[in-house]
Amino acid sequence: MIGRLNHVAIAVPDLDAASAQYRTMLGADVGAPQDEPDHGVTVVFINLPNTKIELLYPLGEASPIQAFLDKNPSGGMHHVCYEVDDIIVARDHLLAEGARVLGGGEPKIGAHGKPVLFLHPKDFNGCLVELEQV
Repeated sequence: MIGRLNHVAIAVPDLDAASAQYRTMLGADVGAPQDEPDHGVTVVFINLPNTKIELLYPLGEASPIQAFLDKNPSGGMHHVCYEVDDIIVARDHLLAEGARVLGGGEPKIGAHGKPVLFLHPKDFNGCLVELEQV
């Protein structure tokens, strides 16, 4: 059901510093910051030949990333994102298998302009999983 790895997301306490570190220390292709108000984050994508790294920074007081950073002040890996052909078919299959879909189960539009869903980390070995429709 899952396709290729779309990105690995890392929550960061300082978006400018993290972006500069990837750009200068690692020589990476670093995108521009992009606010995603529906998800409460500002994101920067690091473009790699085979996938992306998504840097996450809180956007607003109610951001779920702020809660993550409160528990992990230095930041850290937040989630992995896999591509799926049909997000509704994937959701229905996962629900039938007993997985918990976060946020009421309805897809939202993600940072790439495509429908996304998040799966509860307790159902996936402690890892928050994002699914993105291709």
